[in-house]
Amino acid sequence: QVQLMESGGGLVQPGGSLRLSCAASGSIFSIYAMGWYRQAPGKQRDLVAVITNRGTTNYADSVKGRFTISRDNAKNTIYLQMNSLKPEDTAVYYCNARIRPTWQTTEAFDYWGQGTQVTVSS
Repeated sequence: QVQLMESGGGLVQPGGSLRLSCAASGSIFSIYAMGWYRQAPGKQRDLVAVITNRGTTNYADSVKGRFTISRDNAKNTIYLQMNSLKPEDTAVYYCNARIRPTWQTTEAFDYWGQGTQVTVSS
């Protein structure tokens, strides 16, 4: 079993900052990539940012220059530093990881966290 534990959401005023964390634990042989997605009420879940095991990053256009994703491989943890937050950033943020759980298979699977609410409002 693999678990993803998110933390760091909350209420912040426009222009403020928040830092999200996501730690992976359990049966993990290799993590290929980890990332953040978000889902606002009535909308689909969209990619925010992703980082591969080689450190390659990719961001949604709407957050480029404001959000930064980083990774601590030793802790199987990623972070999302969110600056200059806007009301349209309000959503539930979900952590995602593509993980190869054991050495006995080359297959990798997608895992999701339970989500953390980010609300940007004055």
